[in-house]
This record gives sequence, structure tokens and C-alpha cells, in this order.
Amino acid sequence: MEQLAIAAIFLLVLTVIVLSVLLFRYANTIFRLRATLDESESRRREISNFLTRFSAGIKGEEGFVGAMNAAAIHIGEQTDSESVAIYLIDNGALRGVSVYGTYPLVKTANKLVFTRRRHLLETLKRETIPAGEGFLGGMILSRQAEQVPSGAQDERFAGYPEQRNLGGVMAAPMIRDGALVGVICAVNNRRQHGKPFSQNQFERLKLLAPQVLMVHNLVTAYGEISRRDRIDQELELARALQQSLLPKGNPRWGEFIVHAYSRSAKEVNGDFYDFIKIDEDRMLVMIADACGKGIPACMLTAMTRSVARSLADNFTTLHDFLCKLSDKLNRDTDADRFITLGCCLLDKRRMLLEFARAGHTDLVTFVHKHIRIMSPRGAALGILPARLVKFDTICIAIEPGTTVMMYSDGFTEAVDAEGNEFGQKQLVATFESACSEKGTLEEVTESIARRVMDYEESQSDDQTLVLIRRD
Repeated sequence: MEQLAIAAIFLLVLTVIVLSVLLFRYANTIFRLRATLDESESRRREISNFLTRFSAGIKGEEGFVGAMNAAAIHIGEQTDSESVAIYLIDNGALRGVSVYGTYPLVKTANKLVFTRRRHLLETLKRETIPAGEGFLGGMILSRQAEQVPSGAQDERFAGYPEQRNLGGVMAAPMIRDGALVGVICAVNNRRQHGKPFSQNQFERLKLLAPQVLMVHNLVTAYGEISRRDRIDQELELARALQQSLLPKGNPRWGEFIVHAYSRSAKEVNGDFYDFIKIDEDRMLVMIADACGKGIPACMLTAMTRSVARSLADNFTTLHDFLCKLSDKLNRDTDADRFITLGCCLLDKRRMLLEFARAGHTDLVTFVHKHIRIMSPRGAALGILPARLVKFDTICIAIEPGTTVMMYSDGFTEAVDAEGNEFGQKQLVATFESACSEKGTLEEVTESIARRVMDYEESQSDDQTLVLIRRD
């Protein structure tokens, strides 16, 4: 009996040990799988964000430049570098094609070069780096990624006037089918100014190099197809981007009902509308019209929407919101690019509507069978620097049955066969008539759209309409 008891205890202990080992292995396997999935998801998000930025960089005829500039910005942000340049091989030498930040590896001593990114990029394009010359020229021969703790103390940077200001430098080659396509170079650690780049930052740069090469391959293939096919692809990309930006459906905000309509004059739209939740009580309803039409206008609306949504996270007042939005667009867009915008801040708790506009059309309200037109002052976004912009705001209580209309000038500037504009007077009269018949917002929209379509000989501008009604 004693021997059987000992055997039973031995078997029990052995079973516990085996089960413990199996459970440990199972837990370890689950942990590794979860870590792999997290890493894969992080990599997927990173590539998705990069492709989104790459898509946004394609504008009109500057597809290659826009895409490569977007790539340089992405690398700078992802590696915490103060500046980045992307070089491509041109007749055996390196030539810069894009730049981010105040990139110091240029051979000119002219300080004005660093005042504008455009000047710096033009300088990089003019300066070629032959094989074997300095740090970057050496990479043509070595084709190996390299990290330098301090460019100021490395003799390979002696030819640059700004050498004394160099901190850490790192570069990675872009290689396709065994051939060197180009080099990515990042200068100065933004995370720790004056310190070398960390190994993690260096590894990050090497991981990003294939993404940049992918962008290069895409835009190279893009440039090799016919102009007609290229335009078709641009339009398809713009259409997809635009559709992804428009809100899905029309919201109900407490007692407020919102309905939007948009009709493009071309394949893509220079108008847009958006609904942004500020907090539990307030929602921002926007309508905008970018200067021009087609793809450039579409890309400007995409930028405006993106900036507006980022500012809404720290919303204070409508005036402050428009000032910050205008300043951001003024700094990040060309001088001949601007956008008009009208916005209503709906407060469903106090049943208030606050309206402001930036060079946009008037706000029209219908209540108790009366029309009221509001025209607060405010310049279009992106034209003036922050110190010169000011926006008036109007706040009104919204009674039950009140209908509010925001619209783009594509309606009022619709032209008939004789060259006469539809005008605001006819638009307001159509709006008033439709509201007097107690139609739904969809029916009011249909009445206005049909009236304008019947009037105009052909559509020459984008047409967007946003209606707000309190039940």
C-alpha cells in the first residue's frame, strides 16, 4: 500500500509539472502572437497614414514633387529629425528632390536660401553630389546605411558652410533590384538637440526607406503612362479622397435637423461641408468653397477640413477657431490659394445658433414667414496673416420651425443662355417659397436645386447647400 501511495503521489507531481510546462508554453505563445499582432497593426496604421499623406501630396501637375515632399515630412516626423532630404540618382550622382526643415547640407553660404523651403529645394536640385564625394557621395559606393554621432566633427562634411551646426546625421540607401535609386538623409536630432540619433531612430529611418522607394516607384510609373490616363487616375484618386471626407448621412442634433446637398461642376468638387461635434451640447456645421475648381481646389478643401477638425479638439470660441484656421492656411498654402467658409455653431441645450463667415456667402433664415439675411464681416481663409484677421460673429435664438440656409456661390452665379446670373434675390425667393409650403428639408433642397438647374444653360461652378431646421 505504501508503494502505491508513493507511486500515486509521484504521478500527481509529474502531472502537475507537465501541465505547468504546457500552460507556460501556451501563455508564452499567446503573448508572442499578441505582440506580433500589435506590431502588425502598428505597421499597418503607419503605412496607411503614409499613403494618406502621399495621396494628399499629389496636386495637379506637381504629383511627383508633392508626393516626395510628403515623404520627407513623414520621415522627419517619424524619426524626430530637424530636417530631411531625399536624393535620387541622376547620371551617377545624387540630386535632391525634396526637403523638410532647414536642411543644412547645402554648399552655398547664402543665408537667404534657408528662409523659404522653395529656395532650399531649388538649391538642392542645382547641387549634385558625385560618387565618393563626402559623406553622401560615399553612400553611392557603399550602399550601406550609416549613422554619424556629430557631423561637426566629421571631415566628410568639411565642404558645407553650416558644418559647425551639424549634430547627428544618419542616412539610408534606397535600393531596387540591386541598383541604388537614391538616399535619404536626416540631420540633427529634434528629440535631443545636439545629441546623436538613437539606435531606435536609426532603425526607424532604415524601415522607412522602403516606403519612400514605394512612393518613388508609384510616381515613376504614374509619370510613364499617357497624360489622359494620368488625369483619369488623378480624378479617381481625388473622387475617392473627396468621398471619404464627406460626412456619412445628415445628423440630427437635439431639436436641430441638418441636411446637405452638393453638386460638382467637374469630376471633383471644390466645395465641401462638414459636421463636427465640439462637445455634448455643441456641433459645428461648416460649408466652404475653395478658389478654382478641379483637383487643386479639391486638395485645398481636404487640407481645410483636416486642419479644422484638428482645431476643434481645443475649441474655445468661433472667432478664435477661424483665426487659427486662417493662420494655418496662410502659412501652409501658396499666396494665390484661399478658401471661403461659413460656419454655424449649434447649441442644442440653449437652442442657439452662432454664425461667422470667412469671405463666404450670407446666412439666410426663414421664421414666421419672414426672411432675414445676416452678413458678418470676415476675410477668406489663407489670405492674411494672423495679426490682420478678424471675424464678426452673430448669435441668435432659434425658434421652432425656423429654417436656416448656407450656400455656395455656385447657386447665385449660375448663368442662363443670355448671360444673366440667377442671383441672391431669386435664390432667397425660391428658398422662401419652398419653406412657406412647409416642405421637408429634402423637399426644400430639391426645389432650389431644380430651379437653378432649369435656369442655367450649363453648370459652371460647384453648388453646395446646407439647411438647418429646428423641429
